[in-house]
Amino acid sequence: MKRRKGDHFMDYADVVETACQTGPAKLVPYSNFGRKLINLFLCITQFGFCCVYIVFAATNFEQVVAHYFPSAALDIRSYMAIMMVFLIPLCWIRKLKYLSPVSLLANILQTSSLVLIFYYILQDLPNVSSRPAFGSWKTLPLYFGTAVFAFEGISLVLPLQKDMRTPKQFEGLTGVLNTGMVTVSVLYFAVGFYGYLKYGEVVKGSITLNLPSEDLLAQLVKLMMVLAILGSYAVQFYVPMEIIWPSLSTYFQNGPYQLIAEYTFRTVLVLVTLCLAAAIPKLDLFISLVGAFSSSFLALVFPPVLELITYWPNVGRWTMAKNALIIVFGIIGFLAGTYASVESLVDAFST
Repeated sequence: MKRRKGDHFMDYADVVETACQTGPAKLVPYSNFGRKLINLFLCITQFGFCCVYIVFAATNFEQVVAHYFPSAALDIRSYMAIMMVFLIPLCWIRKLKYLSPVSLLANILQTSSLVLIFYYILQDLPNVSSRPAFGSWKTLPLYFGTAVFAFEGISLVLPLQKDMRTPKQFEGLTGVLNTGMVTVSVLYFAVGFYGYLKYGEVVKGSITLNLPSEDLLAQLVKLMMVLAILGSYAVQFYVPMEIIWPSLSTYFQNGPYQLIAEYTFRTVLVLVTLCLAAAIPKLDLFISLVGAFSSSFLALVFPPVLELITYWPNVGRWTMAKNALIIVFGIIGFLAGTYASVESLVDAFST
């Protein structure tokens, strides 16, 4: 797309719009629609991440408070409301560069917490044969949604490459993208494998919730993860704001009124994510629902469609077959994962 339109930065929506504009003639009128569709799914996904973060932070914070102050235990939704004291001011930060220290601190806290989590889950492990190697076909769609949620970060790929000092190092077999994804994959596999081996069927939506409540170090891990997730919320919130606010800002005159309007809008959006999180305070099922419903399209359906549009009509049989399989896989995952997540949520709230 850069070769076709000039060597300038493009985000996900720009690539889709340009592909439609420079691809088959019949798709040119739909280029603006393609941009809006991508931005819609990006916003749904990012706000979904934000909702999950609220549920995660509130659930872990609730465990800590319930241990030390059992008589003062509140409903999970009350802890979500308490999180707003920190989240709203964080989301008032308008520049990504000012969020960098917050993101750095979040990464340090998450890394430290991960080391301590491995300290707990690698102790007194049972024999591998004591756990079933496979769950059930019924829960496979829930796993699909969870896995896609965990790995989906396609909206950040192009911005990360743009901000690198040497963008060419992003690509390649040992480039930043592959190195980062391999590292993340190994960590996911290790936490998932050893976490399930350690706790079995009683494993919870977050491995931190299985750590011993009476252990001071375990409580510290939970608090560090809460702070890290609150920081990550602000970074995830930045993406949809950059999509939505530029269009809305045209309705306000430059000056203090526009600034007040932006801060008000940011606050309202944070409160909307609070309401959604409070409506579905089930961490594991919320993760699966967000992953299956929106992330599957961004990561599995739109990219192969984009490749076909870009190279049409010079598309080989292998490329056509490969992309068709990925698209079908993504759509089946979307349908099955969304259905299974909604069904599980209905069952959870009806019992």
